[in-house]
Amino acid sequence: MKMKVGIDSYCYHRFFGEVYPDQRAPDKDMTIEDFLKRAYEIGAEAVSLETCFLPSLEPGYLKELGPQLDEYGFDRVFAWGHPDGLERGLNPKAFEEVKSLIPRAQLIGADVMRVTGSSLMFRHEDHKEQLERLAAQFKECMAIANDNNVKLAVENHIDFTSDEILQLLEMVDDPNFGVNFDTGNFLRLLDNPVAGMEKLAPYVFATHCKDLNVDPNVDPREWFFFAGVPVGQGLVDNMKLAGYLAKADYQGFLAVEIDHPHTDWTGYEDEAVSISVKEMKRIRDAVS
Repeated sequence: MKMKVGIDSYCYHRFFGEVYPDQRAPDKDMTIEDFLKRAYEIGAEAVSLETCFLPSLEPGYLKELGPQLDEYGFDRVFAWGHPDGLERGLNPKAFEEVKSLIPRAQLIGADVMRVTGSSLMFRHEDHKEQLERLAAQFKECMAIANDNNVKLAVENHIDFTSDEILQLLEMVDDPNFGVNFDTGNFLRLLDNPVAGMEKLAPYVFATHCKDLNVDPNVDPREWFFFAGVPVGQGLVDNMKLAGYLAKADYQGFLAVEIDHPHTDWTGYEDEAVSISVKEMKRIRDAVS
């Protein structure tokens, strides 16, 4: 079976109300219904839905959302954790929230839930301590996930290297705890994404397929110095990454994500996403 190609709703974060300080607000907002319609028009076959942009996380709403996804024929991931996830294991409120949401993934028909343990905010704090706290919390989460037939996929969230993500997987030690592999975020830590995929491909349950290029208009100390461009126009070898996934018999989909567009693509997220979906389909076909 060929891998499907999808879109993560974070591509349109400005249209959902999250506008970075260096960005301008869009002329109009977007609803989840608008996003699903646009994803279908672009040719997406799947969606990763950021919980922070859903109008409600109550069971009633999620039960209604599932059939909408079915109408489009979308595969799906329930994506929790923006912006800082469990905040390196030191946010009890976030820990309770993620535990409460795990059973709700199935309400939209998702059997994979993206989770984040930390973020770029904490990348300079002691990683050993972060990993130990997070492993204990994710073990507790997995007890709930396994009871609800949900797999958890931890994202490399500009926080940990591929070796550290592998270490976290080994510490949690559960076959249903895997990775949401973000193809760009390792690069932002100067960690080779291709080398990371070589190690992590057997554990990948979900993806964010980014491409990045240096933005000379951005301070190199900023996380978006490596800024988003359409897939195929940057530094990330998504062909090699998808090839490793194909060899590992990856069962999920390839989800395009553009977080902070390069200056050349500022205000043109939709065009960049459309180009990226087409390119990821070409890549998918080449490695299948």
